[in-house]
This record gives sequence, structure tokens and C-alpha cells, in this order.
Amino acid sequence: MSTSILDGAYKKAGWHLIPFIFVCYLFNYLDRVNVGFAKLEMLDALKLSNTVYGLGAGIFFIGYVLSGVPSNLILHKIGARRWISVMMIAWGSLSACMLFVTTPTSFYVLRFFTGVAEAGFFPGMVLYFTHWFPTRKRGQVMALFMSAIPISGLIGGPLSGWMLSHFSAGQGGMAGWQWLFLLQGLPTVLLGVGVYFYLNDGITQARWLSDDEKSAMRAALIDDERQRAATSTAGDSFGAVLRNGSVWILGVIYFCIQMGVYAINFWLPSIIKSLGFESAVTVGWLSAVPYLMAAVFMVWAGRSADKHRERRFHVSLPMVMGLAGLLMAANFSSNAVIVMVGLSMATMGALAALAQFWSLPAAFLGSAAAAGGLALINSLGQIAGFVSPFLVGWIKDATQSTDMALYILSSVLLLGAILVLRIPAKLVNR
Repeated sequence: MSTSILDGAYKKAGWHLIPFIFVCYLFNYLDRVNVGFAKLEMLDALKLSNTVYGLGAGIFFIGYVLSGVPSNLILHKIGARRWISVMMIAWGSLSACMLFVTTPTSFYVLRFFTGVAEAGFFPGMVLYFTHWFPTRKRGQVMALFMSAIPISGLIGGPLSGWMLSHFSAGQGGMAGWQWLFLLQGLPTVLLGVGVYFYLNDGITQARWLSDDEKSAMRAALIDDERQRAATSTAGDSFGAVLRNGSVWILGVIYFCIQMGVYAINFWLPSIIKSLGFESAVTVGWLSAVPYLMAAVFMVWAGRSADKHRERRFHVSLPMVMGLAGLLMAANFSSNAVIVMVGLSMATMGALAALAQFWSLPAAFLGSAAAAGGLALINSLGQIAGFVSPFLVGWIKDATQSTDMALYILSSVLLLGAILVLRIPAKLVNR
């Protein structure tokens, strides 16, 4: 089969799939972490402590972890188009309903069920890409897809700051933080409807590909699966995945990365505000800077990983960069410029590692085990979504500072970087 046909097919698939899925993931992440900006007004309005906030921000991930594997197995059974559409409509509606929160209990309940609704989206998307692109293409694909995380911060920071400021007068009988949840949740519902009509479940259903392009892409996936089967240590069933130590180690590594990521996502606005910036608009624009730099760095790292067919150092070195940034922010907490540089480094490193991590499990999980295996690894990592914000909130209440939390998170990132380098290169470097 002609290489030019295959390259053309990948280009066509990339342009058809990635921009739309990127927008879906952007709102997925925005709905997940916009509580970090709502916190700037919500805590005072409802008389909630930092510990309550940290628990509420984190309890989302209890629902997420409990539902991750079942949700991805449902997606594998009924197809991405139907299940992703259902998930997006559900979590968008629940996220918008956060405007009705009045007590810690209602905060916890809505966050929990939003986590349940979102659980299958990200691992489902990772699985979905394995149905279109071989391992050698996924570094850049995942980087482009996951650049939605920093872009959500880049757009969401100024947008959330503007919403809090613009609606501060209480238009329509609602506070600014209530308008924030409503206006950022409803677009997700509309996108969920769009998913049903736009996405295809696989190459065979893609009318926008020619027969030759479909044949070339299917042949490339078959060859990739053959190579993966030759090096796989995870078995060909979900039961085998559960018994495989390497899968659990990958889950621990992902947990370490996410500890840094969620600390940044949920506490970046508060850390910037503590530097002496009181205006929500100013905090919003300043919080966009680390995410802008991270978006550029993520795409570069993805291209570099694919070009050099190297995966481990493209995960571990950004993790080291992330821990260095956190240490810088903690040690120079009275200097706004150095703290912003440190937070930028931490965001760049943690998010680049997050994107490149997914080339590791996808490289050796067989297709039969991928649905459950990817969801299991993601669920283990997402436990950090509960631990990290709660830990930072508890330390903040106890010490009136986030410095000790940043030291702990740096240590966790270092552990993850060391574990990455223990993975045999032959399993993942292709």
C-alpha cells in the first residue's frame, strides 16, 4: 500500500477528529476544574473552609475512580459515539447544577455525581485513538488532544475571571460564581448532542475516507497490534491485566503525575491571589500564562517523542521539570516573579508528562485488554484528584501557607520519574 495514501489518510483523520475532540476535552476539563475559580467567591458566600473546599474538589474523583472501568467497558461494548454523547450531556447538566449549591453536603453530592458522569470520557478517548492511529503516531496525537488542558486554563482563567467580575452585581438573582457554573456547563450539553452526529465508531464507518485509505489504516493497525502482541506482558483479558504488576506500576506513575497536575489546576488561582493580586480579572489573566507556555511545550514534546521513538525520558524529564518548578514556587513565595516562573515550569512539566504518559500503557496493552487496562490505570491515577486538593487545603488551613504541600508534591513527582525509568525501553520505545 502506498505510503502517500496512508499519510494522507492520517492527515485527513487528524483534521476530522482531533479539533472536535479537542473542544470536547477542553470543556471536560473546564467543567472539572472551574471550581478553582468559583472558590474565589463561593467560599465566602457559603461560609465554607479551605478543608471543605479541598474535600469537595476531591470527592469528584471518588465517583470518577469508582465508575472509570465500568464506563469504559460500556463504551467498548456500545461504541464511542453513543456513550460519549450520553456522558457529556450528563456531566454538563450536573456541572451547571453546581449553581444550586448552598451547603457542604450539596457541594459534595454534586461533585461526586459529576465525577461518575465524567469517568469514562478520557480513558474512552485514549481507547478511541487506538482504533485510528498506531503507536508511532500517538505521541503527537495525544499531545494535540491533551493540549486542551492548558488551553482550558489559558481560556478559562481570563473567562472565569471576567464572569466573576461581570456578574458580581448579582444579575438575575445569581452571584458571579453561579453564572460561572451555568455558562460553562451548558456548552458541554450542546457538544454532547453534536458528538452523536459527528463522530464515527471506527475506520469502517468513516464515509470521509476512501476505500484505499481505510485499507491502509486498517493494515497499519494490524501491524501495530502484531508488534504490540510480541512485547506485551499484560495478557489479553481484563483479568490478566488485574494480575499484572506492570499495569499497577503504571497506575502509580500516573498517580504521581496527577498529584502535581491537580494541585496546579485547583490551587493556581489561589496561589496567585496570595501574591497580592486581589482583582479576579488580574488573577485570571496571570493564571493563563503558565497554561500558555504548557500548551506550546506539550506539542513540542509530543513531536520530539514520535521523531526519536523515545518515550521514557519524554515522561520522566518533564516530571523533574515540574518538581523543580514547585520547589522554586515554595522557596521564593514572597517574590511574585519567581513564583510565576516556578508555577509556569511546574505546569509545563506536569502537563507534558501527563500527555506523554499515555504512550506507555497503549504501547504494550493488547487490544483485548486495552479498554479495561487503560481505564484501570486512569482510575488509579485519578485518586490523586481527591488526595491532592484535599492535602493542599488541609495544609493551607493548618499552616496558612501552601509551601509544605508543594514540597510534598515535589517528592511525589520525583518518585514517579524514577519509576518511569524502571520500565524496559524495548516495551515502549517505538
